[in-house]
Amino acid sequence: MTEEEEEVMSDETRLSYLRIALIAVGLISIFGIYPLGLIWPSGWTWGHGHSHYLYMIVGVYATLGVFLLLASRDPLANKSLIWFTVWSSVVHGGIMTIQAIEDPMERGHLIADVPALFIIAIVLAALMPRGKGALAAAA
Repeated sequence: MTEEEEEVMSDETRLSYLRIALIAVGLISIFGIYPLGLIWPSGWTWGHGHSHYLYMIVGVYATLGVFLLLASRDPLANKSLIWFTVWSSVVHGGIMTIQAIEDPMERGHLIADVPALFIIAIVLAALMPRGKGALAAAA
């Protein structure tokens, strides 16, 4: 087996795992954020007392989740959405990290939604096929 054939197989495997990751992140985004916010508010919702934040964030992430599920059918045709998810997760997680460090009432986020965003970004970025083999894997 040539090095090029191994790279194509590697990209095919990576693409299969990417599809699974997109489905998992999509389903968690649609069905998981609201229950997590109710069960563990100090780690998954921001603000103190009643806040409209949870409903807003659930709406945004449920919408993203639907599009990630659709992207799982053909990840290479949806690279910009996947990279948007990666980089917006990094930015969102970075901002939340600073806010959680500055506000002692929000420290629970440092062990809940902040790492979750960074894990999503790392997993999706690591699984995105790259180079010439990415096109062959799509064929």
